Amino acid sequence: MARWKLTLEYDGGPFAGWQRQENAPSIQASLEDAIRKLSGETVTVTGAGRTDAGVHALGQVAHADIAKPMAADKMRDALNAHLRPAPIAVLRAEEAAPEFHARFDATARHYLYRIVNRRSPLTLERGHAWQVQIALAAEAMHESAQHLIGNHDFTTFRAAECQAKSPVKTLDRLDVSRRGEEIEIAASARSFLHHQVRSMVGSLKLVGEGKWRPRDMKRALEARDRTQCGPVAPADGLYLVRVDYGLKPSSSA
Repeated sequence: MARWKLTLEYDGGPFAGWQRQENAPSIQASLEDAIRKLSGETVTVTGAGRTDAGVHALGQVAHADIAKPMAADKMRDALNAHLRPAPIAVLRAEEAAPEFHARFDATARHYLYRIVNRRSPLTLERGHAWQVQIALAAEAMHESAQHLIGNHDFTTFRAAECQAKSPVKTLDRLDVSRRGEEIEIAASARSFLHHQVRSMVGSLKLVGEGKWRPRDMKRALEARDRTQCGPVAPADGLYLVRVDYGLKPSSSA
């Protein structure tokens, strides 16, 4: 029996999220089905992050215990063959230490949120970015975002159904930058609350529109009140970019 570490890319659009569902397709179930077809084994695949319905991944990490012996490149290619035509790709498959845990061993998670800030409708980016037609002030959004850096009670930016034991998290990075008509929001932390990134992005949009001043973000944070959060940003602009292991959280995403 070997423990395999799998690095994954996927389009979250067709799925009800990472977690296995009774009557809806999920990333987890798709991977477990591919492993069953490959090896005849019924396994549980554990992911580093339980991405919501519609959320994408460029570098999700998962682990699974598989008895069938196989070289790493063969494992990757065989799983990809069994995953087709689902929009999920195994980028890397590597044998890990028996005690490796994709979720609990993660030292940092890096997310990217993409906003396309233009009047014309999306075509190629539809389902992969949030279109905001009103002009956004990215510099004001970045200034506002810095009020959230550090160790705080993030109750304001926490979903009502969040199952985390504590609303206190340490946010290592929240950067807002513009490249042409696209605004990118990069967030890094060891872990996040349910809907935390999308909640922060929705509030940052209010700053970009001029409905909030940058210091209003600090006011919302300190309120520790979910009703003080802006509208939650849609899922399809969010990407899990990378998961770090064995290192302190870095400032890159």
